[in-house]
Amino acid sequence: MLRLLFVTTEIDDFVRTGGLAAVSAALPRVLRSWSDTRILLPGYGEVVRRLHNLRIVGKCEPLGAMPACDIGAGETADGLPFYVVICPQLYERPGTPYVDENGRDWPDNDIRFARLASVAASLAAGHLDPAWRADVVHLNDWQSALAPAYLSWNGARIPSVLTIHNLAFQGLFERETLYRIGAPESAFHIEGLEFYGKVSFLKAGLQYATHLTTVSETYAREITLPEFGCGLDGVLRKRAANGELTGIVNGIDDSWNSKTCTQLASPFASGDWKRKHANKSYLRKQFGLAVSRGPLFGLVARLVHQKGVDFVLESAETIVESGGQIVVLGRGETEIEEALRKVQAKYPRSIAVSIGFEDGEARRIFAASDFTLLPSRFEPCGLSQMYAQRFGSLPIGRKTGGLAETIKDGQTGFLFPHASTESFMGAVCRAFGAFADYRRLNVMRSGAMAQEFRWSRPAASYQSLYQKVCSLPC
Repeated sequence: MLRLLFVTTEIDDFVRTGGLAAVSAALPRVLRSWSDTRILLPGYGEVVRRLHNLRIVGKCEPLGAMPACDIGAGETADGLPFYVVICPQLYERPGTPYVDENGRDWPDNDIRFARLASVAASLAAGHLDPAWRADVVHLNDWQSALAPAYLSWNGARIPSVLTIHNLAFQGLFERETLYRIGAPESAFHIEGLEFYGKVSFLKAGLQYATHLTTVSETYAREITLPEFGCGLDGVLRKRAANGELTGIVNGIDDSWNSKTCTQLASPFASGDWKRKHANKSYLRKQFGLAVSRGPLFGLVARLVHQKGVDFVLESAETIVESGGQIVVLGRGETEIEEALRKVQAKYPRSIAVSIGFEDGEARRIFAASDFTLLPSRFEPCGLSQMYAQRFGSLPIGRKTGGLAETIKDGQTGFLFPHASTESFMGAVCRAFGAFADYRRLNVMRSGAMAQEFRWSRPAASYQSLYQKVCSLPC
């Protein structure tokens, strides 16, 4: 069996800040049907406490300013194998994997994630666990993107795949980081990890990885353009021209089934709209919204500029005056959170805002809402539009990235072309029109719930890609 090392910084089993956690939990489990897939994760306290049969299999010596660390091996209750980088001074901290309790980046994030990447390279090469080495390494985002560079610097000829989940996050650090992470001076140039005088972890991955993927075909095209390329479009155009950039849309796991989800107030099947409406009644009561015959709009997202929440804020009055209600769940930028609280205070019986995130609450919002708002300025893939459709909530999203590929405009949801309030409201008005036509609304709901978003298709694409990179000459 092909031996795959899957490197990530979050996974639903233990820690989640975004969609990467869902991908990391689902994709490796599907890949295990034909490969020996093992996950490498930083040794956060929750991970070390909850892994089964955790044992030390190796030790990594200090490198640059990076401390020594132990390598643990264990598994989840369902047998998914894990390696963990055990270094309490780097990973057992409050806050999220990336920021402290006040939302500030940890000042030593360069060391924390370079240590992860260097371990990935050594583990893949068979230097840490004497019983295992990798045939291919799959990295995710900037936090592990240095691993292909370490493989190259160490002379290890192991193919690597780097998935870009969001190009906007690049891992930029001052030049002094070069020495802190044990990188050679010769790597600091335009064809290496240098980016406008700084060290870019993501650019290192773009340059050194055998193959690049991102999470939709549309986003793979978009990031080769200056508008979406975040200054790296030149590198990405070159990789794409060489056939080394592939878009593969994510999937969602089978728990997103409205008939069997135990976290809903009233599980329901396609066509059983009375039970779907029961979820709406439950949610309105939970959030103190008025009884209404109008549509309910859900917004479940990180509350950041990328997600276009400002378009929703600017449209809120029009939506409410037209008979609609809005329920928001998420956390993010302080200014956006405060603006949402203010509009809730203005319309307390029509707008509800819950700052934070809880999976069950998110599921209940998808099940209760008639429409899900996704006005992102850009969206590499997105999972919420898939969750929404499986729960009979029609997504309203911008025609970008994965939204463009997973929403059928006018059939399973609504797409709008421009990142503007006017363009967004055009789609919202179309949604109001569909809501007024009950027969059309139900046809669209049924079509949405019938969409196939399982992981089997993307997993097959990754399987083909792994086999391709493993067959390339070293």
